[in-house]
Amino acid sequence: MSAVTVFLIGFVTIVATGITFCVGNSRVLCIDSERQALLTFKQDIIDRSNRLSSWGDGGDCCNWVGVSCNNFTGHVYKLDLRPPTPDYAILSDAEIGVYWLSMLRGKINPSLLLLKHLSHLDLSYNNFGDIRIPQFLGSMKSLIYLDLSGAKFGGALPHQLGNLSKLQHLNLGDLNLGDNSINRLVEARNLQWLSGLSSLKYLDLSGVDLSKATDWLQVTNKLPSLIELHLSACFLDNDPPPIRVNYTSLSILDLSGNYISPSVPKWIFSLHSLVSLDLSGNALGGLIPNSLQNMSSLKFLDLSTNSFDSSIPGWLYNLNHLEFLSLRGNFLQGKISSAIGNLSSIVRLDLSGNQLEGTVPTSLENLVNLRQLDLSNNKIDQVISEILQSLSRCCSDDLKSLNMATNNLSGHLNDQLGLFKSLSYLSLSQNSISGLIPISIGNLSSLKYFDVSENQLDGNLPQSLAQPMSLEYMNIAYNLLEGTVSELLFSSLTRLRVLRASQNKLKFEANSNWIPPFQCRTIEMGYWLLGPKFPTWLQFQKDLSTLDISSAGISDVVPSWFWNFTSKMVSLNISHNGLEGEIPFLPVHKLVDLRSNRFTGPLPGVLPDVATLFFTNNSFSGSLSDFLCDNKLGKPKLFLLQLETNLLSGEIPDCWLKWRGIRVLNMGNNNLTGKIPDSLGSLDFMFLNLRNNKLSGELPLTLQK
Repeated sequence: MSAVTVFLIGFVTIVATGITFCVGNSRVLCIDSERQALLTFKQDIIDRSNRLSSWGDGGDCCNWVGVSCNNFTGHVYKLDLRPPTPDYAILSDAEIGVYWLSMLRGKINPSLLLLKHLSHLDLSYNNFGDIRIPQFLGSMKSLIYLDLSGAKFGGALPHQLGNLSKLQHLNLGDLNLGDNSINRLVEARNLQWLSGLSSLKYLDLSGVDLSKATDWLQVTNKLPSLIELHLSACFLDNDPPPIRVNYTSLSILDLSGNYISPSVPKWIFSLHSLVSLDLSGNALGGLIPNSLQNMSSLKFLDLSTNSFDSSIPGWLYNLNHLEFLSLRGNFLQGKISSAIGNLSSIVRLDLSGNQLEGTVPTSLENLVNLRQLDLSNNKIDQVISEILQSLSRCCSDDLKSLNMATNNLSGHLNDQLGLFKSLSYLSLSQNSISGLIPISIGNLSSLKYFDVSENQLDGNLPQSLAQPMSLEYMNIAYNLLEGTVSELLFSSLTRLRVLRASQNKLKFEANSNWIPPFQCRTIEMGYWLLGPKFPTWLQFQKDLSTLDISSAGISDVVPSWFWNFTSKMVSLNISHNGLEGEIPFLPVHKLVDLRSNRFTGPLPGVLPDVATLFFTNNSFSGSLSDFLCDNKLGKPKLFLLQLETNLLSGEIPDCWLKWRGIRVLNMGNNNLTGKIPDSLGSLDFMFLNLRNNKLSGELPLTLQK
């Protein structure tokens, strides 16, 4: 082949695909009419974060955020306005707020029709406020790729989308993601319009109500190019009308989160070329069907969250192409067979949430590609070091996630734990593991999640626990750990978001001017010795939503800054200390526990969405009227109110009609006087205690039952 021929072939290929790179300054500027179309589109968009600030009247629209042009023609061929997807695990509340602001809102202007060469449109994961998907999208005949997933559209799917004959990728999944209202479900009564999409390779209608679209199998079966079909949470139930299934190209099938029962639909067994099958979250039961063993091409199989109640069938271990297998959340029994070692391609194995017993076979060492193993919530009875020994022989350098929580594991953690240098997730909670946390924990430089709670670990916390600088979640609660912990342990943990360490015998020593390097959402240090002074370092935790420093030996006046900084808190527990002072207002959203302190003054005001209040065993005084009859509360959600053993006085006010949600009320051991108001009898109590007061008169009739 001559050099000229090669050049011409390469040139034609570049022009045909419209690859967007530029050579020198030869790139063509965007078309003026298309720039105007984009500006008109922007006028109907609410952009709270100014994500589209580059979209101005002047300049080249090919340089605007989300816009891609063909370098040779200047035509806009791609519009990608999906917001950057955050990692919720590491973002602060403020950063999550920025993400929500980055979602575009408003409506979709039909000026997009002027983009005649637009082949790729992605508006996913914005927030269009339940407006309907515009019918005019069905007239954008050049579209090859359309993604509206998670963008909060509502109503019925427009049948006009069936006119997009060139479309290869259609994602309408999770259109109302996060909206639990049954009245806002996106629905389709039939799918006949899909018949016009003969080029379609990828289809996702997850979350669309297809309960009335009984033709879904018949229609999708006739799409000759279909490779991926995602119909998760579509309200599908038992087999649709029987047809001869002929998915000639289908490789990936997702029917998870539906109502399919009691057995796997027979037509699925004919899909011998299927690579991925997800039937999780249905109502399948009995034996795992033997017919699945004929699907030898499977690399991904998810049967989790069903009701299979047999042992794991032996043939399943022979699907040696499997890279992902999840049987989580069933009722599987018996032992794990040594044949598990035949799953030589497995990367992720999840058998959690069953009733598997016995030991983990040593053939686990044959799983050389294993990266994630979850055997939690079973009845495995074994020494932890034996399991770690098998894993160290196969994948000590590459294992990323190990979850053995809630079993019957015993023995000690030893230095072999430090061999798993790639481990980012480790959970061994709720077992009977004893001994020390090994110093080698410091070798796990990638560790993000560490949970050894509810074991029998003892001794001091090793200083090496400060070395996994990527640590975001640490749970060492409910052990027998003891000794003094200095601020140095936390000196490198800049990413820590959750610290759960209650119910040990630990003492924390920090300088009065210490500023923690982390911003936690959760701090639970109940039963630590933190006092006698109030821990001032807490004032630097700006994202805190859960705080437990109960039984922490603190005998001090609570500083005023503390009550102001609780406004983001969902749960606050500072009970069983010697805390003093008056509380002006409690801006905590769900649970407050102030039991067994020395607080004085009137009962503090609370937010209407607080559900649980423990004020027992303090010295709160004065009348209940200001607390109970505050008209600013609106419709309070309080369920439990504990006021026992305080110095409250005066009559019980007649303001109970607004507190209809209270089921547990304890006002015993106070100085309350007068009659019990009739409105108190309108509440549907599970528990009521008024003893040891100075009340008179009769109980309301409804309380005499």
